[in-house]
Amino acid sequence: MDKEQLEVMRHSLSHVMAQAVLKLYPNVKLAIGPAIENGFYYDFDLGEESFSKADLKKIEKEMRKLVGRDQKFEQFSLSIAEAKKLVADNPYKVEMIDDLEKEGEKEISFYKNIDKEGKEVFVDMCRGPHTASTKEVGAFKLQKVAGAYWRGDEKNKMLQRIYGLAFETREEIEDYFKMLEEAEKRDHRKLGKELDLFSFHPESPGMVFWHPKGMVIWNELEKLGKELRKKYGSVEIQTPMMAKNDMWITSGHWDHYKNDMFVFDVEDQTYCLKPMDCPFNILIYKTKPRSYRELPLRYTEIGRVFRNEKSGELNGLFRVRGITQDDAHIFMTYDQVEEEIASLIRMVKEYYAVFNLEPEFFLSTRPDDFMGEAKTWDVAESDLRKALEKEGIETYGIKEGDGAFYGPKIDVNMKDVFGRTWQVATIQLDFQLAGRFGIEYIDKTGKSQTPAMIHAAIFGSFERFTGILIEHYGGAFPVWLSPEQIRILPVSEKFDEYAKEVKENLVAKGLRVYVDNDSESLPKRIRNGEKTKIPYILVVGEKEVADKTVAVRKRGEGDLGPRPTEEFVELVVKENAEKV
Repeated sequence: MDKEQLEVMRHSLSHVMAQAVLKLYPNVKLAIGPAIENGFYYDFDLGEESFSKADLKKIEKEMRKLVGRDQKFEQFSLSIAEAKKLVADNPYKVEMIDDLEKEGEKEISFYKNIDKEGKEVFVDMCRGPHTASTKEVGAFKLQKVAGAYWRGDEKNKMLQRIYGLAFETREEIEDYFKMLEEAEKRDHRKLGKELDLFSFHPESPGMVFWHPKGMVIWNELEKLGKELRKKYGSVEIQTPMMAKNDMWITSGHWDHYKNDMFVFDVEDQTYCLKPMDCPFNILIYKTKPRSYRELPLRYTEIGRVFRNEKSGELNGLFRVRGITQDDAHIFMTYDQVEEEIASLIRMVKEYYAVFNLEPEFFLSTRPDDFMGEAKTWDVAESDLRKALEKEGIETYGIKEGDGAFYGPKIDVNMKDVFGRTWQVATIQLDFQLAGRFGIEYIDKTGKSQTPAMIHAAIFGSFERFTGILIEHYGGAFPVWLSPEQIRILPVSEKFDEYAKEVKENLVAKGLRVYVDNDSESLPKRIRNGEKTKIPYILVVGEKEVADKTVAVRKRGEGDLGPRPTEEFVELVVKENAEKV
């Protein structure tokens, strides 16, 4: 079954659920119920009451009755006035009709359910499409209840959202629940606590507290990023955390992004914590006259930015208020644009190959609130298309109207171990900001010209990417990323000296090693090491001391037996360097 058919089934199920809820709870007000990835939901206003788990079972039972009755879905349209009269007792539907009227709609689409006797048994406002009847909606299972503000605005009333799963077959639903069980085990928030990587605290909501082990992962990712940036010709800079709002007015962020910024006053001046790095990079560019011989000029920084995300949208490392980007801003002549974009695409491929992650590329085009001239945008979008094709990416998605307000972009998505899609890298072409800030370069003829700009982040958000990696690996990081790469377990205290000698040998090679000589039994210490997902556990006792060996246990493979110490050191050093 294709994606469109599945979406129609899921949307039809949201109507079946609304019909079931309305029958069981006649005073409920229906809000909105779309199809979503893996299923559907509907938002309900039940007044002061709340849906319970027992209620979900009742609703699902009623839904199955409705499905079995093979009710027909039938579309009809009403004028604005007739539509308002039909839903007059439902403020949510009336508000939606008012909005559609403002947008110029003359008629409103509805669907009604017709039973086998030809009687109308349910009506809901909807554009459709739907399946022919309730019997064609496939397999489903109600999943959970959650709070949801009407239209996602926390100033509005909190409604109750019932989520349902929907697939073509019952087997697919069972497989999905198995996947959810595995996802719970791999949840980065759970593993972050168990592996002592990071924490969150109510004193600083949406901000990550990185623990020593988490900082090891952070530093390794940062090191990889800096090495690749250097390889591709970037120079590193660092810029401040805040600036007066004058700069954000010039950049256009004040008009387009103000509500997402942290704003405060100091000595009668309005300041903002930076939500983006780009204007700061421009100020460095402006510090002296520039020649075409300097271009392309590729600045890169590990930039800390702050965005005022709504508290209800914060989600572990995936959605935070303090964001760290591997940011880059490239200044170039217009004839250098295509090659610079192509070079960044090559860098993206090289980054993600390290993690065995396959990037998916999308072209995000001109939004409604764009700055500049439409014809300039057309040229920019054409350059991005050419760069994609030049790098052999002939198949890419289109995100209509999803570009930044200052230029189109290439967004890079990746699927995690559960098939969820995340946007990670972004490559944004900008023909606007350079002109707004009045930056120039002197061309070959001695004339002043305005450069083009590219904004690019390859990991995107360090926080989000780390969360994805934790779940991707289930906390069992490859050797090069593991906070603790090797744990040495002396059988008893009389072998501590040999354990220390082995450790010093490994540490001298740049490896991260810990000696566990606690008083607990050896089997328990082995279990503790395995629980902490350490790549290698080395046991040393009398035989190992005599033979100058280590007894090796490898994560996922168990006991590998004794190995000469030097041979083991060589093996792990190679694995660490090659990022296997």
